[in-house]
Amino acid sequence: MAAVGGFIEAHPSDADPVVREIVLGGKKKTAVETFEALYRLEALKRRAAALFADVDMLAVPTAPTIYRVDQVMAEPVKFNSRLGTYTNFMNLLDMAGIAVPAGVGGKGLPFGITFCAPAFSEARLVALASRFAAAQGLAPGAPSLTQQPDDEGFIELAVVGAHMSGLPLNHELTSRGAMFVERTKTAPCYRFHALTGGPPFRPGMVRVPQDGASIELEVWRLPRAAFGSFIAGVPQPLCIGTVELSGGRKVKGFLCEQSGLEGAEDITALGGWRAYVARQTQKAS
Repeated sequence: MAAVGGFIEAHPSDADPVVREIVLGGKKKTAVETFEALYRLEALKRRAAALFADVDMLAVPTAPTIYRVDQVMAEPVKFNSRLGTYTNFMNLLDMAGIAVPAGVGGKGLPFGITFCAPAFSEARLVALASRFAAAQGLAPGAPSLTQQPDDEGFIELAVVGAHMSGLPLNHELTSRGAMFVERTKTAPCYRFHALTGGPPFRPGMVRVPQDGASIELEVWRLPRAAFGSFIAGVPQPLCIGTVELSGGRKVKGFLCEQSGLEGAEDITALGGWRAYVARQTQKAS
């Protein structure tokens, strides 16, 4: 009411009727009622803070159900309130949260979950949400939770080895706020090698003019601000170049200098690093 109430009273037809009703409803509350509500909210914040002393984060449904547009338009306050059952409290308690697609329900409608934690925990939440999306095994080409190809704040990066989800170096991406985009393959113009050295053991991928194959990989979206620190840790003979995906799209990604292939095993026939790791695990057992 204090922010826009004066404008709405002077120009009632310029405000959405539902918004106008909610804002002007603030005139019905007394100062005592307002302070009582603030005291109650502060008490609830202290209780929530105590809970988070032993809990890293919460996972809740993003919404309890899905309504048709005509239902919401008929009773907007009622149905919007219900849709905010699991999220309205986050705003009031000054919490951070991120919503993640979590599948399709029995009626064929999508649903999601929201990870939430106290304020300023965004980096941890984004990292967890990214791992959750990767663990779902999104189909090749399927968008991730926040895929925005035109967002200039991010760089898409193809990873073919230990940086893939669930593997030893994936934390170097997630700790920098990287988000999973898709599992896919390269265009059929690469050879794939298990390099010498390690741990961590690493593959090397090189583009070839002939006898190439498609190699499995993952595409991640890395914040531009973190890109420099990430590539600074890429060891020779690996490098970041341009990788062509199966559909013809080109992204930045891991490649290998020719000099690094000395003594390496050509594992192109396996089709990807996960298959190689599985083979090595089987041999060891």
